[in-house]
Amino acid sequence: MKKNTTLTLVECALMIAMSTVLSMIKLFELPQGGSITCASMVPLVLVSYRHGLKWGIATAFTHSLLQMVLRFDAPPANTIAAFIAVVLLDYVLAFTVLGTASFFGKPFKARTVSVAVGSVVVCALRFVCSFLSGILIWASYAPEGTPVWLYSLTYNGSYMLVETIITAVVSVILVQVLDRMEHRSPKKA
Repeated sequence: MKKNTTLTLVECALMIAMSTVLSMIKLFELPQGGSITCASMVPLVLVSYRHGLKWGIATAFTHSLLQMVLRFDAPPANTIAAFIAVVLLDYVLAFTVLGTASFFGKPFKARTVSVAVGSVVVCALRFVCSFLSGILIWASYAPEGTPVWLYSLTYNGSYMLVETIITAVVSVILVQVLDRMEHRSPKKA
């Protein structure tokens, strides 16, 4: 039992590292934050499907703290409340929800559908965090005459839609590969 926990812990640490490295490979970056990455959310989704909700949330939460340390940006956060909102909406909640993918995919018996739905739902939740952050904190960046909600929707939607597609497609492919590999390998006692 302890060996399995240690192996899971090591795998989760490797997935955090992989997610962090992939987040630095940006295919496109917007000026006030947000980018299309090289499938950086996939390792966190995979942990959720491979090891369950508890490990998924713990891994994604740890990743959120690392992202905050590496990239913290809060120019318009000039009050304590705004600072807390940036921490929660742009980092902690935004990344931690990724670890819940298996929960949202659970109602679907077909593994491919489960992974696709789980990936899309957690990316949508991450988008909601960014959308709310755009309204509550980053509103000063909206062009004059543009409703803040519309600015946040288009700004955050422009990269999160592509990130969602990348995450869902790559997650489905990798889960299928991992499932095949695990079925081929002999079971050890």
